[in-house]
Amino acid sequence: MTATPVPNLKEAAALLARANDVTLLGHVRPDADALGSALALGRALQLRGGVKVRVSVGEPEEMPETLRSLDVGGLFVPASELPESEQLLVALDTPTPGRLGKLAPRVDAVRAAGGDVLVIDHHASNVFYGTHHVVDDTAEATAVLVFALLAELGAELDEPIARCLYAGLVTDTSGFRRARPSTHLMAAKLLEAGVDPDKVVREIVDDHPFAWLPMLSDVLAGARLEPDEARGFGLAHAVVTLDAARSVRAEEVEAVIDVVRSTREAGVAVVLKEAEPIGPRRRWTVSLRSAGGVDVSAAAGELGGGGHRQAAGCTAEGTADEVLGKVREALSRAPLL
Repeated sequence: MTATPVPNLKEAAALLARANDVTLLGHVRPDADALGSALALGRALQLRGGVKVRVSVGEPEEMPETLRSLDVGGLFVPASELPESEQLLVALDTPTPGRLGKLAPRVDAVRAAGGDVLVIDHHASNVFYGTHHVVDDTAEATAVLVFALLAELGAELDEPIARCLYAGLVTDTSGFRRARPSTHLMAAKLLEAGVDPDKVVREIVDDHPFAWLPMLSDVLAGARLEPDEARGFGLAHAVVTLDAARSVRAEEVEAVIDVVRSTREAGVAVVLKEAEPIGPRRRWTVSLRSAGGVDVSAAAGELGGGGHRQAAGCTAEGTADEVLGKVREALSRAPLL
C-alpha cells in the first residue's frame, strides 16, 4: 500500500487500538489533508465503538464550508468546546506544536498528565514533539500515512472514510501531478470504496461563489513579476488585504496562490494574506509555491514557518512591502532543488 514501510506503524496502531478517549487535531486554517486525515481516522475509531472521539482545530471555530461534507459522523468540535483533557491526543499534518494555534498547550498538558501524543505527519520540518510518531516526509500527504495506519488497524474502508482520504490525497498531490505509482494505487482503492472523484474535487477545489471573481480581479491587478528574484527563477507575488477578502470565504483567499503559481515566467509564487491589523504594520500569512527550482520550505523556515520543498508557508508582521522584502531575502538564500 506504500512504497516503503511506514515508521512506527505497528506501535501507533496498538496505541489507537487500546485508546477509549481520543482528540484528533489538524493545524490551524486546515486544508483537506489535515481535516480529511483526522476525520478518516476519527470515523474508523468511532465505528469501532466504545471510544469517545472528537476532531478539532485551533482556528476557525467552524469547519471550512468546502470540507463540511467530509464530517459524516459529526465528529468536529469547536476548540472552545473541547474537554479539558483526553487520554490520547493525535496531531495530524502538523509539524510543530505552534501550528496547532491556541490548542498547542494541550500537547504539554497531555504529556504532563501521563497521556500519549501521537503525531502523524509528512512534513520534513516535523520536530517530533509527541510521545509516538508516524512521520514520513516521503509520503505525498498525511492521508497516505492514515491509509496505511487504517490497514494496520484492520479498519473497514467505507465510502466516508475513503472520501476523506481522497480529499487529502487529491489536494496535496496537486491533482495527482506529484503522486507516485503506489499513491495512484491507493487512490484506486479509495475509488473502489465508492468515492465520486468528480464530486469531491468540485466541492473542495473547483467551486467558488461569484464574489470570488471581483476579489480575484482586484488582487491580481496588483500582482507583480520580478524575473530576477528567487535565485533567478523569477518571482510572482500578490497581496490579499482584509478589505479585498471581506466578501469571500477563507477558502477563496487560500485559492489565490493556485492562480498566481500558474505564471509561466516565475519559478516561485508568493501570496500575502492579511490576517489582522496591528497598527500600521499588520500581520500576514504567507503562502509560497515552487515550480521545482527553489526549496521554498527553507525560505519559509527562515521566517519561522515550514512546509514542503515546493509548498510552504509562514506568518510575518510588518507592512506588505516589508514582508515581501524578507521573503525575497530568504528566497535568495534558499537551496536549489
